[in-house]
Amino acid sequence: MNTKLSPDERADLVMKDMTLDEKIQLLHGNGMPMFDPLTPVTAMSNRGGGYVIGIPRLGIPAIDMCDAAYGVRGSGTNGRYSTALPADVALAASWDTAAAFDYGALIGRELRAQGYNMSLGGGVDLTRDPRNGRTFEYLGEDPVLAGTMAAKLIQGTESQHILGDIKHYAFNDQESGRGAADVHIGERAARESDLLAFEIGVEQGYPAGVMCAYNRVNGLFSCENSYLLKEVLKHDWKFPGFVLSDWGGTHSLEKASAAGLDHEEGGSFFYGERYKAAVQSGSIPMSELDEHVHRILRSMFAAGIIDYPQRRSVVDPFAGLVVARTIEEDAIVLLKNERGTLPLDARKIQSIAVIGAHSDVGMISGGGSAQVDPPGENAFVASAQAPTPPNVEVWFPTSPLKAIQERAPHAAVQYNSGTDPAAAAAMAKRADVAIVFAYQWESEGKDLPNLSLPLHQDDLIAQVAAANPHTIVVLETGSPVTMPWVNAPAAILEAWYAGSDGANAVANVLFGTVNPSGKLPNTFPESEADLPRPTLVKPPLASVRFSGPVSPLERAAGLPPFTVDYNEGVEVGYKWYDAEKKSVLFPFGYGLSYSSYRYSDLTVTSGKTITATFTLANTGARAGAEIAEIYASLPAGAQEPPKRLVGWSKVRLNAGEQRTVTVEMDPKYLSIFDVQKDQWMLVPGDYTILVGGSSQDLPLRTVVHLR
Repeated sequence: MNTKLSPDERADLVMKDMTLDEKIQLLHGNGMPMFDPLTPVTAMSNRGGGYVIGIPRLGIPAIDMCDAAYGVRGSGTNGRYSTALPADVALAASWDTAAAFDYGALIGRELRAQGYNMSLGGGVDLTRDPRNGRTFEYLGEDPVLAGTMAAKLIQGTESQHILGDIKHYAFNDQESGRGAADVHIGERAARESDLLAFEIGVEQGYPAGVMCAYNRVNGLFSCENSYLLKEVLKHDWKFPGFVLSDWGGTHSLEKASAAGLDHEEGGSFFYGERYKAAVQSGSIPMSELDEHVHRILRSMFAAGIIDYPQRRSVVDPFAGLVVARTIEEDAIVLLKNERGTLPLDARKIQSIAVIGAHSDVGMISGGGSAQVDPPGENAFVASAQAPTPPNVEVWFPTSPLKAIQERAPHAAVQYNSGTDPAAAAAMAKRADVAIVFAYQWESEGKDLPNLSLPLHQDDLIAQVAAANPHTIVVLETGSPVTMPWVNAPAAILEAWYAGSDGANAVANVLFGTVNPSGKLPNTFPESEADLPRPTLVKPPLASVRFSGPVSPLERAAGLPPFTVDYNEGVEVGYKWYDAEKKSVLFPFGYGLSYSSYRYSDLTVTSGKTITATFTLANTGARAGAEIAEIYASLPAGAQEPPKRLVGWSKVRLNAGEQRTVTVEMDPKYLSIFDVQKDQWMLVPGDYTILVGGSSQDLPLRTVVHLR
């Protein structure tokens, strides 16, 4: 208990007094108390996603785990309130590292208040396929953006003395057949894409845990893949924490242990009595067991869960709403704004038609293990709060209709459900302004069938926009969507899954209280035909199961594999569209503002550091924030896509203000991964540095020779 000692020293002292049984009990979970019947072992748990028994005689607490992608999941189970933040993809759209820290810190505070001490959030898999059912849980298509935002989120969570996590390691980029998919990708492409996002998240965020994924990578399950776990994570990145399997993602004993899996979740089929017997027989050396235990213990000391044990308190819902609303305001992306339609002037509008997406009562949220229970009941479908079923659409009780009525108290504001497009269009025709809310629900466990809006919402938008030239579309989605109607409405907002106070955030942007500044973390393609895999690779029937009642023996063998070939390699997202010269609907990094910005005077210096310096001016009539993006085109000999993101700065400027902005570029982000030398290498030659407001709007460029 000497806090002057390092976490490693403290862990070693504990291990000297541990019995074999005590070591083994740290290697595994004890079911999912949230859904499993309570047992004597889990009776003291907080009814979360996982529970590891502590060692009271040595002062080692239990590890109480909870899913917490965009808020504390299943709070209804223990009769508690949790704030739903905007979805992780919305956080990425803010490009705001301070907001990412606040996002994680709020989750950490609410975990502690509910009695948890480990978060199971931290998703950072890249958007290789926007139909992935968990796109909303991740942080976009670029590894530098995703990794940096994940690192700050983890820092925020662990600042509250919570064990942080990053997942799903690695290449869990689709849900279809996730327990059987075998991802094939070359080493260099792997290191420069998804693995780079994890590398940044691990090295800058210092997570306690890395959760290995369900899928195979180049023939080996992620949770028994020595290349991923030992060679890359623990050797190259010097990760000192512990690797835990996704729930049911452990498939072997000796093989997984030797490969670097430290902890099995959610039960103990392999890492319980079988592990003990293997140690006693000598098939697993004691040194290997001790390394696993040491990593878990030192993480507990490093995160502070031993020195600062969790104590239940009361969640402050009002503070949570403020954080959720301000992050959502920062994350909303203005995709289109013709004729200055937005912001709306409440003094001049006499009538507003609010249409679709149950916008009279609530806003949609993302499902699966990320699902946060709504306060009270599901706003659209009345259901018990504790716990929310995993495959049910959950609408948070944040009403766009009421928020709009409050901001336009003198206007006649009417609502139409949109289920009858003709009736909705007739109502819209009589109004000064029509606001159509449209949504696409997604959830863990299944991928989207396509990128179209469901339930004939494309037809609804087209008919309403034809009836009223002042139509505004607000999208509530976790992924890009196709827009056959894109030319019809006057304005389009991407609001994502907006969180507990999303309606007020959206209304603040619509009426100009907030100047939008979000930019896309994912490219919006024109159609699915433009994706690297136009048809989603789906498993054969025998491999279709990825969750549910799979026996331990089935899990040990694994479902029959099917190959998902990532032959696009490093060309993820905008890099693919650039390399293939494909036009897009809205490019990566794109977003409009109620202000305008001018870039000038770019200079790049290289030496011990590589920096880009330029002038950014707000030429508009109101204060705003501009995300200035820096890209690099590498020398031809590097054989890389046309350009890659290497840095950015979110700059807040008053009307008429200009500022000199300097951004330091990490040499790694300008490098390639040399497989032969097993390291990042800067290719000597001329680098073109490009600066501007999106991946396709880069007015500044200069060439610098690097060696």
